[in-house]
Amino acid sequence: MTMVNDILKHMPGLGQPQRKFLATLFVTILVLRGRVNFRNLSRYCNYSERTIARQFREPFDWPDFHQRVLMTALDPRAELVSAQDASFLPKSGKQTFGLGHFFNGCASRAERGLEISTLAVVDVTRRCAFTLAVAQTPPGEVATKTAQEETRVDFYKQQLRAHRHRLPPSVTSHCVDGYYAKKKYIDEVVNLDLHAITKLRSDANCMFLYTGPHPKRRGARRKYDGKVNFQTLSRFEDLGTIEDEPHLHLYTTVVWHKTLQRRLRLVVLLNRKDPAKARFIVLCSTDPELNGHKLVELYAARFQIEFLFRDSKQFTGLLDCQARAASALDFHFNASLATLNLVRAEDWCMQQGQEPHVFSMASWKQCQFNERLLDVFMEKLALDPTHR
Repeated sequence: MTMVNDILKHMPGLGQPQRKFLATLFVTILVLRGRVNFRNLSRYCNYSERTIARQFREPFDWPDFHQRVLMTALDPRAELVSAQDASFLPKSGKQTFGLGHFFNGCASRAERGLEISTLAVVDVTRRCAFTLAVAQTPPGEVATKTAQEETRVDFYKQQLRAHRHRLPPSVTSHCVDGYYAKKKYIDEVVNLDLHAITKLRSDANCMFLYTGPHPKRRGARRKYDGKVNFQTLSRFEDLGTIEDEPHLHLYTTVVWHKTLQRRLRLVVLLNRKDPAKARFIVLCSTDPELNGHKLVELYAARFQIEFLFRDSKQFTGLLDCQARAASALDFHFNASLATLNLVRAEDWCMQQGQEPHVFSMASWKQCQFNERLLDVFMEKLALDPTHR
C-alpha cells in the first residue's frame, strides 16, 4: 500500500517511530491469519507484543487520517452522501472500558458488549463507503447523575457535529436508519446544513398539508387537511415502479410530521410481490423538493456502511481487540477500519471509470498473504527474485 507512507508524511506532529509503526501495522493486519491481537501481530512483524501494546495507547489523529485517505480515493465530482450507524461488538469480562448493554441486530435484542458509532461517506455512483470517524459509544448504565438526561442519540449527534467540517463540500444529504428518526437528531442534522434521509414507522403521525383556498374569516389560516393513512394511498402521487424491481410501487407526497415538527417529503414503497399480503415501508427526507426516486436511491446507498462493518469484522479484526483501556480500544477500532479504507482506496486506484465494480476483501487479503509467503521463502532459501 504505497499511499500509506505518502499520507503519513503529510500529517503534522507525527514522529518517525509512530509513522514507521503505523505503516507496518496496516500491512501486518492484511497478511496475518487468525485473530488481530497483540500476540498474533507480533508473530507477523518485527515488533514485540509489549511494543505493540504500548503503541496502541499512543494518541493519533485518526479522523484526520481517515479524511486524507477518503479525499485521496474519492472523485470530488461524484455524487456523495454521508451516513451514520452503530455496530455491536461482543466482549466478555468486567473491566473493559465502555462495557454495557447495546442492541445487537443479529440477535434482535440488547446484549452485553461494546458499541462503536461510525460516520462514513458513501459514493452513490460507485456504491462504496469510506469511514470518516469512529467512536466508542458510552454505556448508559454508568452515566453520572448530571449526565443522566443525555441519551445515546445525544452522543450520535455530537459525533456528527464534531466532524461535520470533515465532510466533502459536495455532501448535502445525511442518510441514517429508522433509529435516528428522533426530533433532536433530525434538528441537529438540519442545523448543520444537511438534509436528513431516514425511515419512519409504519404508523407515523403525519398530516396532509392544506393547499386549497382559504375562506374569508377571522382567525388563523387552515394548515392541515387530515391525517395520513398509509393503508389508503389515493391522495399520494403515483411514481410508478422501480425499473429493476417491478413489484415495488412508489407513492410520494409532502406532509407535516407532528413529532419531528417539520415538513417532510414522504415516499411509500409498496411491495406487491405477494398481492394477497402487500407490505410497505415509509421513507422521508427533510428536503421537500427531493425527487421520490432519488430519495429511494440515496437511502439504498446508506446500506454501504453495513459492508464496512461486515468486512472489518471478518477480515481486519474489528472484534479481536484484547485491550481494555479506552485509548487502546479506540486505536484498535480505528486501525481496523482504516486498513479497510486503505484497501478500498488502492482498489479504486486500479479501476478505470466511475461504474460500480465488485470489491472482494477476501481476495485482497489472500493476495497479501501470498506475497508475504513468497518473500519468506526467498529470504529463508536465499533465492534471487530477479533470477529467471
